[in-house]
Amino acid sequence: MSHRARVLDLQGCEELRAEMAAVGVHSAAVEHMAAKARFRPVRFEGVEGRAAALLKQEMLALGGDCAVHRGVAEFDRAPRAVVLLGDTRTYRRLAERLAKQPFGLEQIGREVLAAVEAFDADELGPLDCAGRALPLRERTLIMGILNVTQGSFSGDGLADDVEAAIDQARQFVEAGADILDVGGESTRPGSDAVPLEEELERVLPVVEALAAEFDAVVSIDTSKPEVARLAVAAGAGMVNDVYGLRADGMIEAVADTGAAACIMHMQGEPRTMQQHPHYDDLMSEIHGFLAGRVEAAVAGGVRRRRLLVDPGFGFGKTVAHNLEMLRRLRELRSLGLGLVIGTSRKSTIGTVLGLPVEERLLGTAATCAIAIANGADVIRVHDVAQMVQVARMTDAVVRGRRGET
Repeated sequence: MSHRARVLDLQGCEELRAEMAAVGVHSAAVEHMAAKARFRPVRFEGVEGRAAALLKQEMLALGGDCAVHRGVAEFDRAPRAVVLLGDTRTYRRLAERLAKQPFGLEQIGREVLAAVEAFDADELGPLDCAGRALPLRERTLIMGILNVTQGSFSGDGLADDVEAAIDQARQFVEAGADILDVGGESTRPGSDAVPLEEELERVLPVVEALAAEFDAVVSIDTSKPEVARLAVAAGAGMVNDVYGLRADGMIEAVADTGAAACIMHMQGEPRTMQQHPHYDDLMSEIHGFLAGRVEAAVAGGVRRRRLLVDPGFGFGKTVAHNLEMLRRLRELRSLGLGLVIGTSRKSTIGTVLGLPVEERLLGTAATCAIAIANGADVIRVHDVAQMVQVARMTDAVVRGRRGET
């Protein structure tokens, strides 16, 4: 008699619990057993050799393992990356055992639990956008792109036409946009910076008009703290910064205004970012940059509940980099923050499909669906009406949400 063996591909805690219940597991045992089923490889950077040796010993004693550099066996103390191999229950026990260990192991114990719990979290608190709350993880949020520029790579620049921006925003909101992202400076590859006064002239009338007419959160796409402050004063609730709040005074501007902020990863700057981008370890470098900028923002007075992160699809990355990042996007959930992705009409889609920018709608739809399935909370798009449908359909599969219920 065949017992119909099959490997279970369970994507979240709720699916694990449902599977346990389906085979009749006692409710009191469900959580205990579900923790054993969640195998989570966890990587740490900069672990000193002696700490790595102790980590391997402790993980083996708990039934897991720890992948370390071969130099650890030769008593090399140099700090290097390690990969822990265990399940959620093992990491909980590990944290207890590391609490009184030397060489920084107590902190590693805390960090492993925080990363695993953030990765597995089905819920996040609402995003605070200058007093306006946006729900995270209930459904995918849609950020509509409003380029009040003349040099947008996608050909949708509206220059300084306020009425055209309002009309486009109205279409976005009616289609289901949650966020209206206003940008007055092109960040396409090779673009130059726009003078402060010119950027202010482009964006402030649009931000003010949109904030007065629509319930959607208005976002200002800028890397200048002066623009951020004035845009929030004009009604914006979010700052979307491709430089990751690195400009002098930008963290202070976000902290002072109470706006939400999206911290993006970019290697280089728009003018040079696509000139031979290189990574020794793509995901570690993206994660490390975002983690560092989040820490800097929090230290500067920005509350975590006002932060989002964006890995910067197309910003200082080759096609291969972009595709790998999209495949491994879920790893960034370990940061415990809402995750934004912007693939819309990007050149990677054009390269893969051999299509010009005006014919990349279906490629954008595919990348948005994959991003949502891999953990994205917000998609930043040009074609709002179509991508709302993509998001709702993907949410029905991934989150178990049907629009009518």
